[in-house]
Amino acid sequence: MALDGLAGAPDGWQRLWAPHRMAYLKGENRPDVSGDGNECPFCRVPTLSDEEGLIVARGTHVYAVMNLYPYNAGHMLICTYRHVAEYTDITDGERDEMALFTQKTMNALREAAGAQGFNLGMNQGALSGAGVAPHIHQHIVPRWSGDANFMPIIGQTKVLPALLKDTRDLIAAAWPVR
Repeated sequence: MALDGLAGAPDGWQRLWAPHRMAYLKGENRPDVSGDGNECPFCRVPTLSDEEGLIVARGTHVYAVMNLYPYNAGHMLICTYRHVAEYTDITDGERDEMALFTQKTMNALREAAGAQGFNLGMNQGALSGAGVAPHIHQHIVPRWSGDANFMPIIGQTKVLPALLKDTRDLIAAAWPVR
């Protein structure tokens, strides 16, 4: 039987296997926010210390936090304190502070890590890819020239050069005071 075209068959491509990711894809450590009474991670995080919760900064309506499953080093989230799902349902104060914290996060990432660009986005609803759909959050993903190398494209593996705690400390130190 020929193995041509089958997974695992020699074909000249180098592969980097990351089987540890399968646990997350199957639901391990993913929050179950589908039903009543389940704890929302974005409601829980602000009850922790900044260091334990990986919070970079707190505002009146929102907070900035490191993403536990980053697309890139320094990937951050801006979350409302209030448990609300839709951008159209947030208050003017929440909207304005979310925009301000997005700007501050971008400035801090430029200062702390020399970010050259950013991807910003909100996934509204589970079908759009929101992992925690019932609680709105803004993604801020810093980008650098060459950051999309063969590792994520071919190996489906992301190399993060620093621990989340260390990255959080650098960004918090660079957080604009004004």
